[in-house]
Amino acid sequence: MNLTIEKRSPSTDTIVLDLTGEIDVYTSIALKQEITQVISDGAKYIVAEMSKVEYLDSTGLGLLIGALKRLRENQGSLVIVSPNVRIVRVFEITGLYKIFNIYESLAEAAEKENLKL
Repeated sequence: MNLTIEKRSPSTDTIVLDLTGEIDVYTSIALKQEITQVISDGAKYIVAEMSKVEYLDSTGLGLLIGALKRLRENQGSLVIVSPNVRIVRVFEITGLYKIFNIYESLAEAAEKENLKL
C-alpha cells in the first residue's frame, strides 16, 4: 500500500497533514520530504491526522521523532490526531506516547494546543 499526504494550512504557522495508508521504510521518504518542506516554509506546528493510517513501522516512528525534535527547537510541536487502535498501540509499546501529544480529534488538538484549525 502507498501513503497519500494531503496538506492544509489553517494558519501561517500551522500545517495539517492528512495521512492515508502506510508509513514504512518505503513511504517515509515522501513524508520526510513533505515535513522538511513545510518546516523550511515556516511551519512551527504540524498536526498529523492519522485516522486513515493502517501501519506505522520504526522508520516512520523515527521520522516523526526527528520532526518533533526540529519543531521543538523552534518552540513548535508535532501532534498526532485520531490514530486508529493499532497505531495507538505502537506509541504505547514504544513508550512514545510520553513524548507525543495524541488527540482523538482535530477539535481536541486545537483546544489543548491552542491552535487555529
